[in-house]
This record gives sequence, C-alpha cells and structure tokens, in this order.
Amino acid sequence: MSYVVERSRVLLMSAPATPRPAPDLTLSPPAGTARAARVDWRVRFAVLSVVWGFSFLLIKVGTEAYAPFQVALGRVFFGALALLTVLLVRREPLPRGRRTWAHLFVAALLLNTAPFSLFSYAELSIPSSLAGICNATSPLWGMALSLVALSEDRPTRRRFAGLGLGFLGVLTVLGAWQGFSGIDAKGTALALLASLCYPVGWIYVRRTLASVPGSPVALTGAQLMVSTLQLLAMSAAFTSAPTSFPLWPTLSVIALGALGTGMALQMQYGLVTEIGPTTAQMVTYFIPVIATTAGVLLLGEQLHWNTPVGAAIVLAGAALTQTRRR
Repeated sequence: MSYVVERSRVLLMSAPATPRPAPDLTLSPPAGTARAARVDWRVRFAVLSVVWGFSFLLIKVGTEAYAPFQVALGRVFFGALALLTVLLVRREPLPRGRRTWAHLFVAALLLNTAPFSLFSYAELSIPSSLAGICNATSPLWGMALSLVALSEDRPTRRRFAGLGLGFLGVLTVLGAWQGFSGIDAKGTALALLASLCYPVGWIYVRRTLASVPGSPVALTGAQLMVSTLQLLAMSAAFTSAPTSFPLWPTLSVIALGALGTGMALQMQYGLVTEIGPTTAQMVTYFIPVIATTAGVLLLGEQLHWNTPVGAAIVLAGAALTQTRRR
C-alpha cells in the first residue's frame, strides 16, 4: 500500500514507528479525497476495522476449497480490479519508468505475494483468530528492524519495553508455560513470518519509492497488478486448476480482494488524509479483537483465556513501540 501497498501503513497498520513524519508522505492521497468524504470518519474507521478483522476469517473459508496460492491470487486480482476501477473513474495514469516498476516488483513480493500466501498456508493448520493476533506483531517487527535499517530511528527505553512486552504477549498467546501444547508450530511460524514481511517491505518502499510521483492508489494498484502476475505464475507452477467453484469459498475470496484489499486501502488513504496517520493507524489495535470474535462466533474456534490476554499484551507492546519522540 504504497506503501504502496497493503498494509502501506505510513500510513497503514503495520508501518514501524518513526520519530518524525516519513518522507514518503509525498505518496499521500489526492487532496480531494478528504473533501469527497460523505460519511463521518468514525463510521469509516469502524467499517475498516471490521473489514480487515474479517479478512482472516475469509482466508480460512477460502482455503476450504482453494489452494493457498489461489486464495492469495484471488485476493490481489480482485483488489487490483477494485483500485484500477477507481483510477479509471479518476482518469489517473499508472506509474511509469522501468526503475519504478522494478521496485514495485520487489514491493509486491514483500507486501502482497509473500505475506498473503504465508497467511493462507498458515490458516490450513491454525485458527483464523491466531493468525489475526500474529498479524498484530508487525509493529514489533517493524520497531526492531527500523533500529537497524533506518538511521533516523533511535532506541528508547520505552520502545525497548514495548518490544519486550510484545514478545511476552506472543509467549502468552502460544501458552509457553505449558510447552506450546495445542499450537501448530509450523502454522504459527508461517503467520509470524507473514507479519515480518510487512515492515521489511515498508523499509524497502521507504528507501526506493518515497519520491516516486503518483497517487497512492495508482502505485498500489500497479503493485497489486504485479503481485497478480507473480501469484499467477506460482499457482500455475505449484497447484492444479480448481475443478469447481463452491459458493461461499468463492465469495470469500472475492470479498477478501475487492473489500479487504481494494476498498479497505482506498478507505485507509482517505482516513490518513482526513485525520492523520497516527489516529488512522489505531485501526491496527482493533483487528485482532475482531478477528478473534469472528473466528469464535462464526467458525466455532476455541478460545482459551491466554489468547485474549496475550493479544492485549501484544497490542500494549505494539502501542509502546509506536511512541514518537517530541
């Protein structure tokens, strides 16, 4: 999300904290986006939280009929379709230049192709609620990586405390005191690796695409197009074409792409423009709550006391890592 990118979280939910506004705010949405808003930002904030929170449930349903690569492919395809429709209506061009598209290729791999595929594979063996909680560790990974990769980020006691607290929360969710029993290690590792992809991609985009002209929608739409081609090749190489298209898994994949990836990014850019990235980023802390609630109520997933408690600790740690210096 231009980040370009899904999660663009300069903007978006998994962007690592920075001590001052990142230079890639040149990718901020067009000025007319905020003026065009007709619905109160609190309503749109709530809708965005629900859409992204339900994404993990939609992935779970999608994998009941389709291979993980195919679920990820449908997600980026319908997401790209939604954003390209917006560009067509606005008459905005796609980015130009071989160098820009080369960077978009890497950004698509790190921010879409890899994490979307990893989450889909992870949910073959772990609950959607656990996947949603693992996604909330992205700010923790981002803080740790930014200290190494971004020279302007400086460690503080508060941020180190947040990192340690977040790690404690992960151990609580996984039930470390009882030997991680009942937790699929491989699926959990894949989900955590997926969450790590976002801050890695964010750092790459920040270094390579921050000064590229064009709206976030155009850059993100182009990125999703590239990711579609990547996942199309991977699906053709490693999976067989589906022989049927069951209703609910198919609708889940379409909704995951058109709503959870296309519409949600467009809505997030509008929120960033209207209320600023700091407030808009707070949507991150509602996602695991909604993902857990949806998984328990709609999919019948089991919920033990350590899951919500650990998730709360993870979110508290993530909040501390997002603290900015005055």
